[in-house]
Amino acid sequence: MSTSADLRITVAGAGAIGGFIAARLAAAGTPINVLARGQTLATLQRQGLRLVTGDSCRDLPVKASDTADDFGVQDLLIIAVKGPSLPVLAPSLRPLIGPQTTILPTMNGVPWWFCQTGQGYTPFALKSVDPDGSIARHLPTAQTLGCVVHIGASCDAPGVVRHAMGKELILGDARGGFSPRTEAIAALFERAGLDIKRSSDIRQDIWYKLWGNLTMNPVSALTGATIDRLLGDPLVSEFCSAAMREAAVIGDRIGCHVDQQPEDRHAITFRLGAFKTSMLQDVEAGRPIELDSIVGATYEIGHHFGMQTPCIDGIFGLTRLMARTRGLYPDETRPTPAAG
Repeated sequence: MSTSADLRITVAGAGAIGGFIAARLAAAGTPINVLARGQTLATLQRQGLRLVTGDSCRDLPVKASDTADDFGVQDLLIIAVKGPSLPVLAPSLRPLIGPQTTILPTMNGVPWWFCQTGQGYTPFALKSVDPDGSIARHLPTAQTLGCVVHIGASCDAPGVVRHAMGKELILGDARGGFSPRTEAIAALFERAGLDIKRSSDIRQDIWYKLWGNLTMNPVSALTGATIDRLLGDPLVSEFCSAAMREAAVIGDRIGCHVDQQPEDRHAITFRLGAFKTSMLQDVEAGRPIELDSIVGATYEIGHHFGMQTPCIDGIFGLTRLMARTRGLYPDETRPTPAAG
């Protein structure tokens, strides 16, 4: 890979995570293109991207547009949009992707390629994540990296990102292993001050993070409770544990063993204090929720293998109905497998 000053890099989505990564790269002297729209686009074109960390504030130049054709083929495409947006967005990203382009989704939950790269079963597409296959058609898995994000950030206003805590990314090839191409991306991010963990089995890392988010996100969205209150209620905590035990069995079936008990994970999460999950924040802000990639995909994988998952099913159904009544999830029912 070329030096960072010569790289062509586009970040699709300038929300909290995309904006933070773009800002860190720009601060390290890497030219950054940003695909954005609305007020965010106007702000980026007028004054650049603002990064707030503690009491410090820095404005960083980026080239912003709402049209991929303005940038052309890129060396690295970082996708940082909400899951529900990607099936519609993916076709518009094609002008950015050439044979050597590396694609890096920095998104929550299970990605579209997740069940097409595992071993021990016949690969299958996840209808919950990629309903009509448009993501897979336009974003080649062979050029895609897997990523797990451990960054706490928020948007104070369009084009203004506030960093709260954490700056870790876990990276690995979507098809397994850790290639020279992935190492080059890892080195690029390290030069920008990010903490990078290299993974030879990124599916395992994705599933482990999902194992916790599967319950904390939707249950907090349903109840409006911060995590300390959720885990402080014995009945709710045990229900979440039961759903996590179901997810652990699914993980074993797809080669993503979780070597931890739900109660141990709860203890770690509880120490983070009274925080609101991203899904609860989305509900309170009236934004569409990332239900399918976190809960819907888990439900789909379990039922694909004929597993009974009553707790996961309940979480999925209740959260979906709650979101539909608020206009935060499509009214139509996406194709889902019959119960096994």
